[in-house]
Amino acid sequence: MQAQQFLTEVPPRWWLALAVLFIGILLSYVVTVVNRRLLERAGVPRAIEGTAFERMAHELGTSTVSIVAKLSGYFVFLLTLFVALTVAQIEYTTLFWSGVVGFLPGLFLAVLILIIGIVVGDKVELLVQERLRGVKVPEVNFLPRLAKYSVFYVAALIALSQIEVATLALIVLLGVYALAIVLFSLVALRPMLQSAAAGTYLLLTQTYGIGDEIRIGEHNGIVQEVDVLVTRVETDGEEYIIPNRQVFNQGIVRVR
Repeated sequence: MQAQQFLTEVPPRWWLALAVLFIGILLSYVVTVVNRRLLERAGVPRAIEGTAFERMAHELGTSTVSIVAKLSGYFVFLLTLFVALTVAQIEYTTLFWSGVVGFLPGLFLAVLILIIGIVVGDKVELLVQERLRGVKVPEVNFLPRLAKYSVFYVAALIALSQIEVATLALIVLLGVYALAIVLFSLVALRPMLQSAAAGTYLLLTQTYGIGDEIRIGEHNGIVQEVDVLVTRVETDGEEYIIPNRQVFNQGIVRVR
């Protein structure tokens, strides 16, 4: 009897709010499952395989695809939760909802952009490492990390803009970062640029070629390969990889 009386005393809007909340739970589950399948069919797990973020996700017993799919599900659930609270007309909910309705989508996009930026940055680092694998010059070793953190930085700026951080500050930070990259690259790549200039000269003048016996400083042997950056010389089973700037500075002795 008391239970029946309690049910009759419950305002209809509360039942409607519970129905909205139940629908929200179902929708969040459906969105999570559908997004996970769409990402898997799009080949996202294969594309991000080997990235640092994906390895960290595996260590935590999940995956990047699952994180993104669950994030979208949580977003749908939070929206329906606030709708249910509004329908129930709980005190102060309207004021709170008016503030959240504009902030929550931006927060969701910001988190999503950060995740995508981290994954893309890791993937870019792997791709740059793969491209530079054949370049045996120490000066290029920083390029993969530079590319990675550049992607991170841009993603962070875009994410901050989604939560209405001052645009002017973002532009200034981006300009300072770009200037820092240019200055750092000029300093770090100076030896490589010198080697490239010297290598171009050597290739154009054909000072020596494959099979020639030469002496460069303390290294004496048969030329195995000449490219823009380095000269490879082999002698007694040992291979010397000599930067072309060193060849140009120390001079070349051709052994007849």
